[in-house]
Order: sequence, then C-alpha cells, then structure tokens
Amino acid sequence: MVKLRLKRCGRKQRAIYRIVAIDVRSRREGKAFWKVGFYDPIKNQTYLNIPIILYFLEKGAQPTGTVYDISKKAGVFINLRLNQQSKFN
Repeated sequence: MVKLRLKRCGRKQRAIYRIVAIDVRSRREGKAFWKVGFYDPIKNQTYLNIPIILYFLEKGAQPTGTVYDISKKAGVFINLRLNQQSKFN
C-alpha cells in the first residue's frame, strides 16, 4: 500500500518537509517512489505537483492527516472529484 506522507529534510531547527509517495512499511526517511511536493512550515510555503498527487490518489494511495490538510488547502480534492465525475459522464 502506498501513502502520501512527509519526509523531513533541512537542518537542525530549520525543518523542511518533502511530500512523497512511499510504501507504508518504509520508515520516514526511507526511499520514496516519487517526490510530489514540499512544505516549509516556517515560511508557510507549499509546492504540490497536483497531477502526480491525483495519479497516486486514483491508484489508491492514502494521505496522512497533515498531507491531507495541505492538499485540501491547495484544492487537490476538488480536482479529484471533477476527474471522477468526468469519467462517469
């Protein structure tokens, strides 16, 4: 099973997180399948590769709570609903 979760990067007292698609059995710093974005909590900056995130969500990937909140603010799930509705029409 694949999860979308945060991977810590940066230096001491200055954390930056990559948002990665990774196997659920891997540890936090393990090898990721794909890097799909980053999140900087200090500057409150976010970059998301929305087409790749939508691809993994359609394949059944589960986002963690924090990644879900970040994605929801960026409007990823609105795009997911629109893609699913267009498939049925």
